[in-house]
Amino acid sequence: MDALAQYLAKPWLRHYQKGVPATVEVPLKSVPQAFDEACARDPGRRAVVFYGREITYRELREATDRLAHALAELGLKKGDRVALFLLNSPQFIIAYFAVLKCGATVTPISPVYTSHEVRYQLADSGARAVICQDILWEKVAKSGAALDFTVLTNVNEYLPALRRLLGKKAPAIPAAPDRHWLQDLLRAHPPQPPAAPIDPKTDIAVLPYTGGTTGHPKGVMLTHYNLIAAQAASQAAFPAFEFGKEVVLAFLPFFHIYGQVVIMLGGLTQGSLLVLFTNPDTEAILAAMERYQATVFYGVPTLYEYLKDHKDTNKADWKRLKLVLSGADTLHESTMKGWAKRTGSNIIEGYGLSETCSASHVNPLDRPKAGSFGCPVPNMLAAVLNPETRTFVPQGETGELVLAGPNVMLGYWGKPEETARTFIEAGGVRWMLTGDIVRMDEEGYFHFYDRSKDLIKYKGYSIFAKDVEDVLYGHPQVKAAGVIGVPDPAVGQLIKAIVVLQGDARGKLSEDQIKVYCRERLAEYKVPHLVEFRGELPKTDVGKVSRRELREEH
Repeated sequence: MDALAQYLAKPWLRHYQKGVPATVEVPLKSVPQAFDEACARDPGRRAVVFYGREITYRELREATDRLAHALAELGLKKGDRVALFLLNSPQFIIAYFAVLKCGATVTPISPVYTSHEVRYQLADSGARAVICQDILWEKVAKSGAALDFTVLTNVNEYLPALRRLLGKKAPAIPAAPDRHWLQDLLRAHPPQPPAAPIDPKTDIAVLPYTGGTTGHPKGVMLTHYNLIAAQAASQAAFPAFEFGKEVVLAFLPFFHIYGQVVIMLGGLTQGSLLVLFTNPDTEAILAAMERYQATVFYGVPTLYEYLKDHKDTNKADWKRLKLVLSGADTLHESTMKGWAKRTGSNIIEGYGLSETCSASHVNPLDRPKAGSFGCPVPNMLAAVLNPETRTFVPQGETGELVLAGPNVMLGYWGKPEETARTFIEAGGVRWMLTGDIVRMDEEGYFHFYDRSKDLIKYKGYSIFAKDVEDVLYGHPQVKAAGVIGVPDPAVGQLIKAIVVLQGDARGKLSEDQIKVYCRERLAEYKVPHLVEFRGELPKTDVGKVSRRELREEH
């Protein structure tokens, strides 16, 4: 059997949980259609709880229909782009589906972006309008972007009365003809959305932007069909989930593909209750788990690392949950073991990209494998190739992960050359190159090594930054670590470890002690040449250590 045939044989299917199919039919429908159908099944059911304020599916649908009507009257039409510059809130959900009901495209912007970054995304996407939190409006104003109109909203609008009294006062924003307030629009327009025809396979629903780890961020073109395919695969991967029965803690940011597709879209199209937070307040999240009897918990590795040692973690019954899932970064084995010891539950690791509408892989619930991000979800093909020769490598060998399936993006917005470089044809399949170095074992489980750009070249050796970081995270006095290559004319790159120590170890552990610890666990050529101690490390929007920022400092 040649290398490609090994992957096309899908060895992972043997280890799927009982009840998970190899393939699943993707319904040909739009995202707002799927949302409306879920609302119609049980309109009186709670859709969102926002700091005590309850919103039913009926109320949520009516608000989206009112806003869709208003946006259409403001001139929004099919194919236009609208930026959402919002915190996690009911307003994000309402704006998201309202824009889609107009046949337009949502481009979500990170609330932590500077005005310079906001300007880039607004200009690159060609957004005609922005729906914006009032506390973020100044960044839009400073960006100088040419917009047809702006819709403003305040987080207090959907808070209970007592919390509104305690909330922050809204900033004074001068009135202007092209400036509208969300609540005014909802009051002034009936719940009659425009009849915008949508072709699920070709119309772009969402235009998220990549993190810009190499050059400028790129807009990822995701169609309605891509998003519905992601939902169908995710549903199939977790047969224990029941329509209208799940309670999901929604604190991961909705502007990010993980929070947006897995939590918001996945939850609302399945009639779940979203317990919504504007930010990941640990105490509030743990209290809400018990109060609302959460059934599903989605997190990122840095959160689990923090929670495994948190004083209140035992207040929640983690064993009751149907799923505790980690994504968006590599879960270190020390975190996984510490979590299981503390809570008696297992973290299930998955993998995904903006380009695949989030999840492409997940560990089977009844057969997770430590150190693996799991098996491809139903409908997904995955393989490994040599990034230099573009030939497929046999199972067990490392190379670049390539993916194919109905949830894979159309391409990058306005970047045909970049899109062409990202896809290859082989075996009658259109494969997307991910830039991630992985291997597939003999059972069809995939193991992550590194981003190809994070490979460190030292004296002809290729060192994975993750290999060194995994060892550092195993040190009982290391809280966090980032490993990068520092240019050196004599050897190519030196290995540098930037380390954050636990509070009681600061000033007591030396660089040499770190090197000795690594030398006992790594081949000599992988041992860091340089060690720097810091109080904290730069992080991405979803809490990953940002190696890009560490590299840029050099």
